[in-house]
Amino acid sequence: MSKEIERKFLVDENFMPTGKGEKISQGYLSDKKEAVVRVRIKGESGFLTVKGENKGITRAEFEYEIPLEDAREMLKLCDKKLEKVRYNERVGNHTFEVDVFEGENLGLVVAEVELSSEAEEFAKPDWILQEVSGDPKYYNSNLAIRPYKLW
Repeated sequence: MSKEIERKFLVDENFMPTGKGEKISQGYLSDKKEAVVRVRIKGESGFLTVKGENKGITRAEFEYEIPLEDAREMLKLCDKKLEKVRYNERVGNHTFEVDVFEGENLGLVVAEVELSSEAEEFAKPDWILQEVSGDPKYYNSNLAIRPYKLW
């Protein structure tokens, strides 16, 4: 079984990501606590992802590349969607995925780092603010339902 171990942080609003960002559009076919099913278009690729319930910062994750046209059609089936631009920032031995949200979530910037274990240590850059790993309101599936601008 594939597992995702991930910590999530708010990012200083003055931080400017480096490199070229990649546009991501995603929607949710299911957003149940026990199983989230997401369709995503990232650049010119489509993906279907199933994520299990969070247990701490760990959960089951299964991601499959699908034809881009299929992803476009599946997104049309989704009521809950969001848009963001993702930047990859290398810090020490880890890469932080910095998501700059758009649309209804404009103003929210979150960084995630994937780890090989919950106890794994990593360097925290100075642009990292508060950890929000365990706060469900920052889950993308919840941001698609209750966007940041409504908080």
